[in-house]
Amino acid sequence: MTKGTASKMGGKKTHIACRRCGKHAFHVQKRVCASCGFGETSKLRRYSWAKSK
Repeated sequence: MTKGTASKMGGKKTHIACRRCGKHAFHVQKRVCASCGFGETSKLRRYSWAKSK
């Protein structure tokens, strides 16, 4: 028995590229983009405290 995680075990993908914004922020299990909100709402996710482009 070993301590911690074995070195050959690979991590599972939690985020992939979003279809709407293209950022690597789409959560695979939740099916929601952390950046633009795709999958949760039809409106773009944005906040006044976040810098806008």
